[in-house]
Amino acid sequence: MQNSTTPIATPTLKRRLICMVYELFLLAAVVMFGLLVFLLVTQKMSQSIIEHGRTVVLFLVPGAYFIYSWTDKGYTLAMKTWRIKLVKVGYASVPLKAAVVRYLLAWGWVLPALVICWRFHLTSKTEVAIALAINVALWAMTAFIYEDRQFLHDRLAGTRLILLPKPVKAGKAEQAAKPAEA
Repeated sequence: MQNSTTPIATPTLKRRLICMVYELFLLAAVVMFGLLVFLLVTQKMSQSIIEHGRTVVLFLVPGAYFIYSWTDKGYTLAMKTWRIKLVKVGYASVPLKAAVVRYLLAWGWVLPALVICWRFHLTSKTEVAIALAINVALWAMTAFIYEDRQFLHDRLAGTRLILLPKPVKAGKAEQAAKPAEA
């Protein structure tokens, strides 16, 4: 049990990056469902509306998923699996404004690479993959700027990721609850 003087652990960079990979798989399913609903609703509309609408869905569906998860429990399913929680110091739960700001700032993981690909007409899978890999590596390195190892978007949003303790197994909890026999 932690007391008020025990520092709260920040998850390692490795743990956070592995969690992000897991998050990508889960997010792909959420986005595909959102796109399916969008395409079913707009099947009779013009191609221009559908193209722009897909872009909006690709932005809003992940936003809704992350913002709801962060403001509700402080974690997504992937974060829960890896025992990572988003907090804002001084608040019982992450405020909506902080979650929205964090979501927008977290686009720093990919948006600069996408803008560079668009600007310089980089369209091959290899070019886009290299641009994204460089962008992700650079953004991940922002964790080394600050002593508490938080990413830049967390620092700017006033949030932080913390490592949750390992859950106590049922057998150990029962043993701890039994009085010692003489």
